[in-house]
Amino acid sequence: MFDRRVAHLDLTRAQWRTLKRLACTEGATQVELADQLDMEPIAVGRVIDRLQKAGFVERRADPNDRRVWRLYLLPQSEQVTGPVEEVAHALRKEATAGISAADLATALAVLDRVRENLLQLDREGRGEPSPKS
Repeated sequence: MFDRRVAHLDLTRAQWRTLKRLACTEGATQVELADQLDMEPIAVGRVIDRLQKAGFVERRADPNDRRVWRLYLLPQSEQVTGPVEEVAHALRKEATAGISAADLATALAVLDRVRENLLQLDREGRGEPSPKS
């Protein structure tokens, strides 16, 4: 539904999520961004490639590590953030119509716990330690 409503902006949900996350963490690496988005780095790389080609994002060399590229928004990205945010807000409102704030908070808490459980299972499957709380 989201993709259909923003099709005129030539922006997919994955691209929008990436732009929105990058706005909060400008200068992040592709690996850091992938972790924040719960995506594989290679998939994020493809999204960044498309966003870079569209003039929304640029990769800059890390001044301390020549192997690392940092990601930054370009001014053109601001042209789509407002309209897309309006679509996202309206869609969230429509999707949660008739659901009380308490029920929505409970549902989101349960989904967050399921997500954390799955992330922990993934870490264990790769032999990684649990994050410290």
